[in-house]
Amino acid sequence: MDELIRADQQLLLALNGSDSLWLDNVMLAVTKTGTWVPLILLLLFILLKNRPWVEVVLFLVSVAMVLFIADRFSSGFCKPFFHRFRPSHEPALEGLVDLVRDKRGGLYGFISSHAANTFGTWTFHSLYFRRLPIIITLLFWACLSSYSRIYLGLHYPGDILAGALWGVLTGAVVYWVMQISARRMGLSLHDYNKTGLTICHRPSNTNGFETSDMVLFVLIFAATLLFVAIYAFL
Repeated sequence: MDELIRADQQLLLALNGSDSLWLDNVMLAVTKTGTWVPLILLLLFILLKNRPWVEVVLFLVSVAMVLFIADRFSSGFCKPFFHRFRPSHEPALEGLVDLVRDKRGGLYGFISSHAANTFGTWTFHSLYFRRLPIIITLLFWACLSSYSRIYLGLHYPGDILAGALWGVLTGAVVYWVMQISARRMGLSLHDYNKTGLTICHRPSNTNGFETSDMVLFVLIFAATLLFVAIYAFL
């Protein structure tokens, strides 16, 4: 166990921080939930445009469950139970960890609630939408958001890995519960998509997601990253 902890610390020091003020600002923006509000609103628009309102409500309740379970287990149970200091609070790493604007976060960091929330969101949305643009884009978002925690010195890679695994499990289980609930409500979540992943074909069923919606989603994500990159210079 001591060897794993030392390896985790060494990997943290290799991935943490940089000499770039611009990249510091980028990572500070990436780690904030507010940065991604336009993407969240767009997903809601796509849902309201293409799916029955009852299903949209069920979807939103399920997403809230993913975030609640992922966050409460990581922050409410794991952190106070394991008592593992964040890198920013670890006495043995004092002066070695590159902190941005001296942001240190809470005292304990195992497991990462950021990683649990983002990978839980990615898993749930991937299973629901089953569209490659959303799967790939949200995977990149989850990885980028999680790496920002390492860059900022707020989590070890091990914190991120454990949080991501918990998030994936949470997202998958909640989606399974959502499917059961949908069947009992007479909803058929994927009656419009019998052939699996698709990015270039509009299903005949009007409840499907148009290619234009997927393209717009990717464009808004790219525009958000561009805005962050430009804003980081200011």
